[in-house]
Amino acid sequence: MVHQRRAVYALIALSAATFCYVTTEVLPIGLLTLIAPDLGRSRSETGLLVTGYAVVVMIVALPLTRVTRRVPRRPLLAGALGVFAAATAVSALATSYEVLLAARLVSAITNGVFWAVVFPVAISMFPENIRGRIVARLSIGNALGPVLGVPLGTWLGAQAGWRSAFVAMAVFGFVTCIAVALLLPSVAPQQSASGVGAMPDRHRFVVLLVATILAVTGAMGAFTYMTVFLLDVSGFAAASLGLLLFVQGSFGVVGTWGVGRVLDRFPLGVVLGLLGLITAAMLGLYAVGASKILTIPLLAVAGMSFSSLIAGIQHRIMQVAPSTTDMASASLSVAFNFGLAAGSFIGAGLLATAGVRVIPLFGGLLTAAAFALLACHEMSRKRRRGHETVRRNPDLQPVGHSAAHP
Repeated sequence: MVHQRRAVYALIALSAATFCYVTTEVLPIGLLTLIAPDLGRSRSETGLLVTGYAVVVMIVALPLTRVTRRVPRRPLLAGALGVFAAATAVSALATSYEVLLAARLVSAITNGVFWAVVFPVAISMFPENIRGRIVARLSIGNALGPVLGVPLGTWLGAQAGWRSAFVAMAVFGFVTCIAVALLLPSVAPQQSASGVGAMPDRHRFVVLLVATILAVTGAMGAFTYMTVFLLDVSGFAAASLGLLLFVQGSFGVVGTWGVGRVLDRFPLGVVLGLLGLITAAMLGLYAVGASKILTIPLLAVAGMSFSSLIAGIQHRIMQVAPSTTDMASASLSVAFNFGLAAGSFIGAGLLATAGVRVIPLFGGLLTAAAFALLACHEMSRKRRRGHETVRRNPDLQPVGHSAAHP
């Protein structure tokens, strides 16, 4: 445990770092139409700047987390941020597509280490009974990336060229690196990893990872093409898209803040409740998406529940981690990036074949499957525990049942 005020400042610095990573990872999407002609590449090739980033994170997260498991956490996080900022600066100066892609992939390598370590480090600075709240507060940086970072970066790119957006993120990254180096207390690897989770359970861990892949695939498949849905199905004007996406993102920030108040008391209930909400929102968009009046609140609920869900799953994954919590976080990063890539890929296929109208249906069915998987697994565990209790204590059986036939 460290001094409370310093811990709070360090948490703010770490949250700013998550904002940097999330914003920079998806920034090329907003700058796509500017980068492609400037570097003489197609839009699909430019899109690989995001896809390739996600693939690299999936490949390197687990092995790099294992390799760096004995490195003190303050120099590890500060070093990752320093390399990230330098790679982002190279991105801004890139005169060819190849240099830009290489710089992005270097940034992605640091991403794999950063996300594995940042949450375990953050919770190690605070009492165990408020760790859910700390995870939610740290996740606010994630939620602000799409709603604040990407729109601002896109606007800056439109005003001063796409390179200016990367310059801004490089400067912010360097400032954040210095703040983390100065504010983060010395954290030994064993402190941040915290051994195994508070309730280590390999089966729960694997089921949660599978549910994460299902939920992220469904949600990101829908969110990636939400602007097309709002234009073609809901009939909104193109000029209103920015405001609609701001509504979606801002509710995500508010939801992430609010979920921290209940996450420590109801860790599983929060995850299941948010999965239920996002499922209802997705299916609602499919059913009544042609109505502007109904689409706006459904969009807000979808944004709120998905951003909050990420915080809930992150907290839960560290609770049930069967090995160290940093390896559990790395596994979650792999699952999330796999779901992101799969959702975008499947969504593109549906857009080309069945049309954008069915994409929220696809998303809702996958988030419903994630809900069913988690709920059924927990119900199965409770039944097994009940049967084991009866076998150990025959006198606890209901009246009218024999020990041989429970």
